Amino acid sequence: MEVVFLGTGASQGTPILGCDCEVCRSVNPKDKRLRSSVLIHHCGTDLLVDCGPDFRYQMIREGANNVDAILFTHGHVDHTGGLDDIRPLNYLTKKPMEIYAEQRVIDALHKQFFYIFDNSTYPGVPKVNIHTITSDAEFKIGDIAVTPIRAYHGQLPILGFRIDDFAYITDAKVVPETEMEKLKDVTTLVVNALQYDTHPMHFSLDEAVDFAKRVGAEHTYFTHIGHRISHDSALSKLPANVQLAYDGLHLNI
Repeated sequence: MEVVFLGTGASQGTPILGCDCEVCRSVNPKDKRLRSSVLIHHCGTDLLVDCGPDFRYQMIREGANNVDAILFTHGHVDHTGGLDDIRPLNYLTKKPMEIYAEQRVIDALHKQFFYIFDNSTYPGVPKVNIHTITSDAEFKIGDIAVTPIRAYHGQLPILGFRIDDFAYITDAKVVPETEMEKLKDVTTLVVNALQYDTHPMHFSLDEAVDFAKRVGAEHTYFTHIGHRISHDSALSKLPANVQLAYDGLHLNI
């Protein structure tokens, strides 16, 4: 399995428009963060987790030109806003994009991209094939078994995903104890770490470290990182098996 970090930033990315903080002014390329998403190559299938507003550029940067299916964690625009840019992939594959999401996320997509779902005959409309998933049922995409993991983004129920020994959770503030069994024996964990201070919707850096310890993965990578966290400065404070991911990072698992 190869995991490509298309983006590791929070909802506004880094740098933030109009901000002159130290991290936004940083020349370190690892402090330049597009909206969070990963592309997973596994068993001959290309899975995208979330499709944010930077999707087009992220794919071009990586030289990637295929996605077989998109898994959505939740319906916020920084995780869905690039859906219109699947159109070239529709043209290349001659088939609709397979979409996997909870019903509340599908409802959000209907509102955000109404023209996809209004039975328009316009030939330029993105083509999708919707699969409704739930937090309590494993599903398969090709030969890949995917286990959904319930988490909470503040009060909003969202999903993380486990594939084999890899788990990806973003925008979480709480992962119920009842879901921790799904993370047993995970060797590589990706989880959000927004900022140093506590936040009502996201893990702080310390909370993410504590969660990583609970899971006990061999390797943990933080994503959905806000503009108050400098890559090099934060990395020096983390346990040896915990790192900040960065845009363009490739993991072979």
